[in-house]
Amino acid sequence: MQFTQKILSVCVATLMASSAFALTPAEKNAEKTRIEAEYKAAKQQCKSMKGNAKDICEKQASGREKVAKAELNFRADGSESNRHKLAKAKADADYDVAKQKCDDLSGNAKDVCKRCQGCACKGLGGGQSGGGTHGDQYQRRQQESGCSRCAPGSGGKSA
Repeated sequence: MQFTQKILSVCVATLMASSAFALTPAEKNAEKTRIEAEYKAAKQQCKSMKGNAKDICEKQASGREKVAKAELNFRADGSESNRHKLAKAKADADYDVAKQKCDDLSGNAKDVCKRCQGCACKGLGGGQSGGGTHGDQYQRRQQESGCSRCAPGSGGKSA
């Protein structure tokens, strides 16, 4: 009898703990509103910029919004599908910004930058070939190709 009570109490505690971390619909809507407000504020900051700096700023704002929404969906659901979508959103956001940074370059440097982005991200749109997350694959391919120009965080300079 004691064993059954212990099992029951463990099950109840586990159920309560898991439901405590789930987002309620009201919390999810509040988070969506916050994400949209942050995106609008970031876009507003981009308006004062010109040229490619403005385009980069807009790609960064868009990427942050997509990643935040994917994170929200993952927090609300926690499914493997949403974890995969989150990893893809992060890799796509990094890639889009890096690709936009290539436009600041010219001549051979620009060609090398674009070629590096293509080889670093080839195949990331489909399934998980090679294992790991999309972000892991992005970084691994970038290292394997020897391309660091326009990499996220590199400021468009070669390492």
